[in-house]
Amino acid sequence: MTGTEPQRDLAEAIATVGRLRTALETHFVGQHEVVEELLIVLLAGGHALLEGVPGVGKTTLVRALAAGLHASWGRIQFTPDLMPADVLGTRVLEEEDGRRRFVFHRGPVFANLVLADEINRATPRTQSALLEAMQEGAVTAFGETLPLPRPFFVFATENPVEMEGTFPLPEAQLDRFLAKIRIGTPGEDELVEILEATGQDVDLEPVMELRELARAQALVDEVPASRDLVRRLARTVLASHPRSAEATDSVRRSVRHGVSPRGGQALLRAARSHAFLAGRVHVADADVLRVARATLRHRLLFNYEAEAAGIDADAVVDDLMSLHFGSSGEVHAR
Repeated sequence: MTGTEPQRDLAEAIATVGRLRTALETHFVGQHEVVEELLIVLLAGGHALLEGVPGVGKTTLVRALAAGLHASWGRIQFTPDLMPADVLGTRVLEEEDGRRRFVFHRGPVFANLVLADEINRATPRTQSALLEAMQEGAVTAFGETLPLPRPFFVFATENPVEMEGTFPLPEAQLDRFLAKIRIGTPGEDELVEILEATGQDVDLEPVMELRELARAQALVDEVPASRDLVRRLARTVLASHPRSAEATDSVRRSVRHGVSPRGGQALLRAARSHAFLAGRVHVADADVLRVARATLRHRLLFNYEAEAAGIDADAVVDDLMSLHFGSSGEVHAR
């Protein structure tokens, strides 16, 4: 990114994303870190799994994002009786001019932003209906492959406390989420602000066009990462496997299967996005550390002993990152 024109394009894109960030933080009170992670996923062109107890605003956040982008969005309420056709669409027999023919009626997945609400309440068969959409940006129905709108994002929510009547997401689907974003309970001041705004419906005006998002994503892809940083990132991914010679003690004790190559790609893409948001023209160690928890916490598969002991995935990620990058915990504590 050298020269006056590229620098101007970069500055304009950062300013536009900044307006979207401000709008979301105004609408979604007290969750600055969550908004930042959501924008990181957006700029990286990935999907996000939003984890939080009921009532913390997961649906509100996604609706505000769709409004701020002036994007189409669809909501799918996942329940045990939901069928794949309810997600993808179905064929209906219609009659016109005395002739009958099957017409495909598109499902809610045909939108720029798709909210898969309480995704772990649906059966594995229905959950898998999103696999092709998330990976290929298309769906196959009745032998025909149909492209989805561009851009295409899936934001899925799940409740971390209710386990009864749920179906845990399979590893293959978890790996397709670029990040797992945890939404906590707001603090006292933020809660007071939320309560005072109760009953006041504030519509978020569009502040960023989809073409501007596409331009920003293209600029993010151009943010360079040094060969040394990429090599250290690769070593970190390998060290997440318990049989690796570089594996940390916490990985050997707790992890059954480590981060996949796709997870390494997600970490690098997210680090590029964070560097862009920070106004840097290259990826720094601080960018990798900032996004490590969100991009890796759902990719570590723990053994039975670790699950029974309630091992925190973030603590294992911090320990893992300390091998080559420093402490993720210090970055999040700032």
